[in-house]
Amino acid sequence: MAKETVANLDWNHLGFEYHDLPYSFNEEFKDGQWQGGTLTESSTLTLSEAAEVLHYGQEVFEGLKAYRTKDGHINLFRPEENAKRLANSAKRMLMEPYPEDKFVEAVKQVVLANEEFVPPYGTGGSLYIRPFLIGTQPIVGVAPADTYTFHIYATPVGAYINGLAPSPYTVSNYDRAAGAGTGQAKTSGNYASSLLPEIEAKKAGFADCLYLDPREHKYIDEFSGANFFGITKDGQFVTPKSDSILPSITKKSLLVLADDLGLNPVERKIEIDKELDDFAEAGAMGTAAVISPVGSLTYKGQKHVFYSEKEVGPVTTKLYNILYGIQEGDLEDTHGWITHVK
Repeated sequence: MAKETVANLDWNHLGFEYHDLPYSFNEEFKDGQWQGGTLTESSTLTLSEAAEVLHYGQEVFEGLKAYRTKDGHINLFRPEENAKRLANSAKRMLMEPYPEDKFVEAVKQVVLANEEFVPPYGTGGSLYIRPFLIGTQPIVGVAPADTYTFHIYATPVGAYINGLAPSPYTVSNYDRAAGAGTGQAKTSGNYASSLLPEIEAKKAGFADCLYLDPREHKYIDEFSGANFFGITKDGQFVTPKSDSILPSITKKSLLVLADDLGLNPVERKIEIDKELDDFAEAGAMGTAAVISPVGSLTYKGQKHVFYSEKEVGPVTTKLYNILYGIQEGDLEDTHGWITHVK
């Protein structure tokens, strides 16, 4: 596959798809230590047919974005949090964590090497960065690997979900992750399990599905690729607390911003049968989605409409504008979340 060129890109209609950019980053772990990473022009990995990742799913990954500011600089949003989460995910999957300081520097290298592919300010696009760590040792019996590959690629993207426009969602009968399983690790198996329910939801006319807790199917967990939040009718920001959902960096940030706005934010169990109609607004939040308003949620055959199926609620709009404004450099970063790449 030929390398992507800037001339081929329509910045205003990028979509959320892969483009083979000139440079990636690669480093191997073997003999008990990291071997030293470097930028590479190769976007192909060569693995043994018995590589651990292909058979037993020993893999973790991250997702973060680089944003072009109005004055032409490039921002990263809280990359050190991605480094910490990757390390925690790696520990859960019995992998050698990639050093957190080296993670941030490697991300910067990839962004700078591909800086012409960071979409221009005002297009709504960003450079999506995908670091991942895989077990590469050839293994037949079930056991953790002791050799790994850490790799980072980047691709310019537009909006993952329909932008700041309400969408209909439904509650799934499937589980995304087991109660004491790998739900808090960002590992491929959790996403593989969500493919069928997500496709079924989309075929039924929904944007995605919401999962309940896997133990009792009583409490709200998260969407296939984003966390849930609700704004109660008395103005409180509420988001689920669960051992089976991914610790979201976007959620962590919105909890702070909600506190700044006096929304008395809380992370707690949300009982769906008792609390669904308490929310005046609701949304999905994550790195790819940023914030996607939930216009309605269909549960047990009943559609629950939040603020509106056509208009975004005022609190959701305010949170989105503040978060995205910080990421793009339009608003002051009072919390020290921005890392300047250039």
